[in-house]
Order: sequence, then structure tokens, then C-alpha cells
Amino acid sequence: MSLPPSEIPLGAMRFNSDSNKLEYWNGSAWFQIKTFSPNLDGGARGVMGGGAAPSPTARNAIHFITISTSGDPTDFGDLTQQRSQLGASASRNRAVFMGGFWNPSTVNNIDFVTISSTGNATDFGDATTKGTGRAGVSNGTRGVHMSSKTPTNTNIIDFIAFAQTGNAVDFGDLIGGWRLESTCQSPTRGVAMGGYADSPDAFDARIQFITIATTGNATLFGELTAARGRMGGGGNATRGLALGGDPAPLGDSSPIIDFLSIASLGNSTNFGDLTLSRMDTAVTSSPTRVVACGGITPSYVNTCDYITIATTGDAVDFGDIEPKFTQRGSTSNAHGGLG
Repeated sequence: MSLPPSEIPLGAMRFNSDSNKLEYWNGSAWFQIKTFSPNLDGGARGVMGGGAAPSPTARNAIHFITISTSGDPTDFGDLTQQRSQLGASASRNRAVFMGGFWNPSTVNNIDFVTISSTGNATDFGDATTKGTGRAGVSNGTRGVHMSSKTPTNTNIIDFIAFAQTGNAVDFGDLIGGWRLESTCQSPTRGVAMGGYADSPDAFDARIQFITIATTGNATLFGELTAARGRMGGGGNATRGLALGGDPAPLGDSSPIIDFLSIASLGNSTNFGDLTLSRMDTAVTSSPTRVVACGGITPSYVNTCDYITIATTGDAVDFGDIEPKFTQRGSTSNAHGGLG
């Protein structure tokens, strides 16, 4: 016999035999207990697709890592098309790769993979425009991809719903024409850091943000410790990081790691340094770790580093990626937008 609601203790738990779900009492109603376990063989999984390598320049390879361990990335499968400078976003189940550059043209392809498996990507739909240098953020249901070069910088923001395939839809605009920002996210906010501004070779220190669940234009957040683009970006639900990048003069590289609190507004703060100066790294995240793979110094490198998000300090060696990749789309099933 069930107790009347007034006699059910707060926090009580029950097994609902109709839904076969565990539930808890919040004081006024029963709510299903939801668990998030991105574990795959002991850890959250990061995926990295496409990119450029010494020869041939554009690749279609996808690799994955188990973020909680260390070691070399493993082959996952292939994208539907070779390309570099593509954006990536993910739910707990799907990773989406958008746009990119396939010499001599930019493309608007969107591919997806199921993160828990391995295999080749499948066509998802098309972005609203062709473009390179996209920056992706996401929560559990929606992927948002900001900016691109088409062939000049744009302020376009697109979004897709992970649960269904189809073409991207207009979201709003950035505060200026951008490309090659780094990104981080919470379940509420998507943050774009730095990048190349309206002039193709102009560096920018500005940080901007959007509310992922809505549509609309980006808002100014603050500034990086130094103007730069081509950084790697990652973090958990509370702290975002920008790793390495290309500061002035153009073509140089930096080891700098910045961090910020996603829920607040303000300028970033120095976190530490990568193991070597580089830009165009592929970054994947779990709630505790960020892993940065590959990049250029401006020479191609195969280095993978990791940092512990809750602390500050320099990066530590994680493993090596082959060939020496740069300009990849990268994401995970455990990033900050998933809580």
C-alpha cells in the first residue's frame, strides 16, 4: 500500500515496476533517477576527425582516445570526405563533424558517428554555408557551430539537433566576422575564445558566449590573456580552457593555457603551459581532464598532452598520434556541455 504524499520522506527512493526505472521523491512528485556514464572500457571517449597531415594534406581519418588513461590514439574509422579545419560537437551518443576545407574548396558536409562504437561516419546533412575554421559547442541535445571562412570570415552561427539527421538551421550571429576560435561549454552556455577577426590576419582577444538552448546573437564575455587564434579549447561544466594558439606575429605558436569560469563574465587567467608551443591542436575533455593532440609549431608534431582541469599547472605527456595531425575536428561524450 502506497503512503499518501504528505507522509513520504524527502529523498525517498522506489522502483517503478511500470517503467522499470528507479525514482526519488522531491517533496511533491516522483522523478526518474538519471545517470550519466560515458565509460567505455574504463573512461570517457574523445574522438578526433579529419585534419591535415604532411602528406596528403587533407585526411578523412577518425581517431579516439580513452581520456582517463594515457596512450596513443586508436583508429576509429573514416569521415565521408577528406577535409581539415572542420568543427565538431557531441551528445552523449553522437559526434557531429561540420564543414571544412578540401583543397581547393570549402565544403558544407555534416557527418556523424556513434561514439560508443567504431566505424565510418554517415552523412547527417548540410550546413547553411560552406566554410572552414568552424567552432563547435553543444549540450545533450543540440550542437551549435560558430563562424567560418567562406572565403572571407563570417559571423554565422548554425545549429543541429543530434537526435535527427537533416540540414543545419540558422541560430544567430557572432559579434564580428571570426574563424578558428577555441570553445568550451556548460550545459547552458557555449563560449568562443579568440580567433581571427574581420581582417583575415588580425588576432583577437575577445571572448563571447551564447545560450545553447535558445537562438540569438552572441554576447561579449571578456578577453584572453593575449590575442590569438588557432587554439585548442575544452573543459568541464564549470571551467573552460584555451590551449596554445597562434599569437602575433602570424605563424608563431604559443604554449599558453588560459582558463575561465563559464558561469561568470570576465577575462581569462593563466593556467600553465603545454609541453611545447603549438597551435591547431585537437582537444577532447572529460569532467576531470583535457587532452590536446597534435598541432603545428609551425612544424607538424604528434605530441598529446593532458591537464587536470581542477588544478592549475603545466601539461603532462599523454601519448603520440600518427601521422602528425593538425586542424582536426574534436569532441567527446563527456565534455562540459553534458554536465
